[in-house]
Amino acid sequence: MLLGCIGDDFTGSSDLANTLAKQGMKVVQYTGVPSGPADDDVEAGVVALKSRSIDPKEAVRLSLEALEWLQAQGCEQFFFKYCSTFDSTAEGNIGPVAEALAERLDAHKVIVCPAFPGTGRSIYQGHLFVKDKLLSESGMENHPLTPMTDPDIRRWLAPQTSLAVGHVSAESVFAGADAIRAAMEAEDNAGKRLLVVDALRDADLMEIGAAADGLSLITGGSGVALGLPANFERRGKIGGAGAAWTPQPGRCIALSGSCSNATRAQVKKHAETNPTFEIVAEEVINGTTTPETVAQWLTSQDGIPLAYSSADPAVVKRVQEQFGREKSAEAIEGLFAATAQLCRAMGVGAILTAGGETSGAVVEGLKLERLEIGPEIDPGVPALRAGPDLVIALKSGNFGGEDYFVKAAAILTGAP
Repeated sequence: MLLGCIGDDFTGSSDLANTLAKQGMKVVQYTGVPSGPADDDVEAGVVALKSRSIDPKEAVRLSLEALEWLQAQGCEQFFFKYCSTFDSTAEGNIGPVAEALAERLDAHKVIVCPAFPGTGRSIYQGHLFVKDKLLSESGMENHPLTPMTDPDIRRWLAPQTSLAVGHVSAESVFAGADAIRAAMEAEDNAGKRLLVVDALRDADLMEIGAAADGLSLITGGSGVALGLPANFERRGKIGGAGAAWTPQPGRCIALSGSCSNATRAQVKKHAETNPTFEIVAEEVINGTTTPETVAQWLTSQDGIPLAYSSADPAVVKRVQEQFGREKSAEAIEGLFAATAQLCRAMGVGAILTAGGETSGAVVEGLKLERLEIGPEIDPGVPALRAGPDLVIALKSGNFGGEDYFVKAAAILTGAP
């Protein structure tokens, strides 16, 4: 294994795995830290954790455990993957985990770059944009778990870590890899160890990737990993062959717990031509809506049935105020996990999920340990084979076009 990756949620990890696979690496995504060694032909391993919204100390512990396993696989370089919208509270978990990994690896000039131009995320003058809007005006300010109210990544990251935060400007990035290296060296000499790097185009990410050759630790969204495989390819260490994909014919269901603007638009579009079942949080908490209810409904429908709890942020806030954030989140995630288990027992072989927490709950509920990367459905979202008779797709809430669910089902099942 050459490149060892640690993802702070399951959808983001599959996004990263997709990026690396498209660039010619043999990639496997693992759910949690594996108990045994990786196969010899794996060139990039992605250990997916569910650490984005947990206690920072626990996030650090899990991430260091993943690092130790990846080091044991012989990795030459390491990557810490978080969301392209830098999802984090004021306390962490991006800063604490990045600092812990940097200290363990004695890493300096650590790149911090959540940019993903393919999905409209760019960084300019240290500020994160979602298309033409600042992050704090993109809808992410209403996220129920990690509300992002400041678009300046330097200012948001600094209180989370004891390491000094620096910046590599767009001017340096546009000048290419040598200029990026020089800018990083200057910041390192000034005692700044975590370096927010501007990026507006895929071409910028390729230059950043080239500049990262030889660095022990890179952090960011999946976009900044775009240029890393080329470094290994130049040294003749990767074969550049993509993995074969075999669809799983049969029934496909969809489960959505994301409240992002993008997912809510996808749910609305899907409901025009396919059956949908709205999950109301209060009814889950009081026991009116059960996993058995939802699974029976899903498996009795034609088309691509979708069960969703993708409510307006104001509704989510009201539920959290009434029942508490943890109780309401655990109730919904538990419902999705149990529903997926029941649907599998009823013969469902293709499952779509939307939202990081929902995807994590389903993956853990189904006890999936190893995911093989298939073709890209939409930017950042690959098809995944989870077993001989199971395929899945784990979508971040903000990703995908309005016809995502139909498109994803066609790729997973091979249906026209």
